[in-house]
Amino acid sequence: MQNNNLPIAIIGAGPIGLAAAAHLTLQKLPFIVFEAGKSVGQNMLSWNHVRVFSPWKYNIDTAAEELLLQTDWIAPNKDELPTGQELVEVYFRPLSNLPQIKPHIHLNSKVLSIGRKGLDKMKTWGREDKPFSIKVEEDGVVTYYEAKAVIDATGTWNQPNPIGSGGVLAEGEEELKEHIYYGIPNVKNEDLDRYKNKNIAVVGGGHSAINALLDLADIQKEYPQTQLNWILRKDTMDRVYGGKEDDALEARGALGIRIEKLVNSRKLNVYTPFHILKLTKGEKGIQIIGDLNGDIETINQIDEIISNTGSRPNLDMIREVRLDLDASLESVFDLAELIDPNIHSCGSVRPHGEKELRHPEKDFYIVGSKSYGRAPTFLMATGYEQVRSVVAYMAGDVEAAERVELNLPETGVCSTDFATNEKGGSAGGCCTTESDLVETEASGSSCGTSGCN
Repeated sequence: MQNNNLPIAIIGAGPIGLAAAAHLTLQKLPFIVFEAGKSVGQNMLSWNHVRVFSPWKYNIDTAAEELLLQTDWIAPNKDELPTGQELVEVYFRPLSNLPQIKPHIHLNSKVLSIGRKGLDKMKTWGREDKPFSIKVEEDGVVTYYEAKAVIDATGTWNQPNPIGSGGVLAEGEEELKEHIYYGIPNVKNEDLDRYKNKNIAVVGGGHSAINALLDLADIQKEYPQTQLNWILRKDTMDRVYGGKEDDALEARGALGIRIEKLVNSRKLNVYTPFHILKLTKGEKGIQIIGDLNGDIETINQIDEIISNTGSRPNLDMIREVRLDLDASLESVFDLAELIDPNIHSCGSVRPHGEKELRHPEKDFYIVGSKSYGRAPTFLMATGYEQVRSVVAYMAGDVEAAERVELNLPETGVCSTDFATNEKGGSAGGCCTTESDLVETEASGSSCGTSGCN
């Protein structure tokens, strides 16, 4: 690797970025981490009330655990299901505070662009000998850093898909964005006043949407003027309900049973397949205009909209990097046939590593949920395997990079406590990811499943 005195830059201090830092620490390779948020795991804190599907044993990276066990860190019960808050407090922050890692993390540091020093994308001669140049805005001040390699682990959570049909903004969506929540609101606590006794539309057909509706149904019992509307693009509700009693995962089946019961209670208006075209606002609220089975339909007097239509990668900052992306998924090209949600669930995606993650730009890697582009089939544990392999390759251990060290049950690691949720926190999602609990509605598929984020 050229420029050996320079650090390896990690973009994003979520679970995969921090795992990369842990592996680099064990390999004694210098690194620097840039995190746009004010905390590690910032994206997960935006859904801190949500309890993920997968237990702790699938959520902790092996290298990170090895480092943490050298301290007085108390490991969580491996069979319990953490909330977003618990992931950050019990795992990410202790890891980021290790003396081998903390000095190298830059918070409030948004990466604006990545390229080769002094070269645009078109220049080839001597390209691999040039360091990467990273433009970073830190607390309002722009600084340039150099790196010998880059690991982009920025995820997709802050890039929600629009609610408009065809993956584009609906007319009026931008103008009415103060009435649209893109993500998973905490409707039972800090967001209660926003939704109680309101007429609410939830858009999306995945587990995040289902859980928003189930939480809102609980609110409806206490505040009976609360009205619920569910807007989906799916052709049949059977795909939404899943296996129910026959589901290999009992609790996930219970989720389908609960939402079917809510639909049948007639306390919820269902519009499907509904393709949103336009939003307008009048004196009596928002009008949602769209195509319902070939006819133009209007849903009237909506106060608030919750959008759970998935996420997409932000490619702006890597415009000057030579990438090889799949045209439809916007994933790393060699991953596309492995992760296509039209074929695979998260449980059927085989493990992969450095070789599949390569780009024409030498020493540049996209890892984590961003490597999957718009596909909702990403697992956090899969991301840990990605960075283990990439870092092994960077350290010169090609054999380790090519070796598969990930074992998952056939169903993936999708499990949940939806049925009882006794530990507090709204249950949600499926495959624990950086952008967990989000299902790409446009693909019409779910992760054996957020999400799934």
